[in-house]
Amino acid sequence: MSEESLERVYTINLGKVWLSPNNQRAKRAINMIKEFATHHMKSENVKIEEDVSHLVWARGIRHPPRKIRVKLTKDDDGNILISKYEEEKKVEEKQKGKKVEKKTEKIEEKKKVETPIETKVETKVETKVETKVDEKPKTKKEEKKNRRKTNREERRET
Repeated sequence: MSEESLERVYTINLGKVWLSPNNQRAKRAINMIKEFATHHMKSENVKIEEDVSHLVWARGIRHPPRKIRVKLTKDDDGNILISKYEEEKKVEEKQKGKKVEKKTEKIEEKKKVETPIETKVETKVETKVETKVDEKPKTKKEEKKNRRKTNREERRET
């Protein structure tokens, strides 16, 4: 026989799992995945990888996912392996990389132009902040005392 294996990618709808009782949902989801694989790949020998099992059980027995994206692989002996589907994003990353480079260049140019202005503003703000920090009392008790003093002073002036 040939050494090629049959690979297919499916999105399995697990919505009917939610019709079963709370404490049996994740188990039922695993059984539904196995049943789906036997129907679509036409073989009884089904193995589920750990990654898929972890996906189903990630949120506990009561809250399995509604859908799951899997890759079914059938070898020459008729064994079916269910694995997590991972998209190939090589083409998209290259396109995004070009756009990101252009954006970063524009941002760097803007920063070069704006840096002298920003430093002046920051120094002024820092000096104001320092003076305010010195004026503020350190504890709540001291704040209350200062408020009382200001209230007394206002009364005396009137």
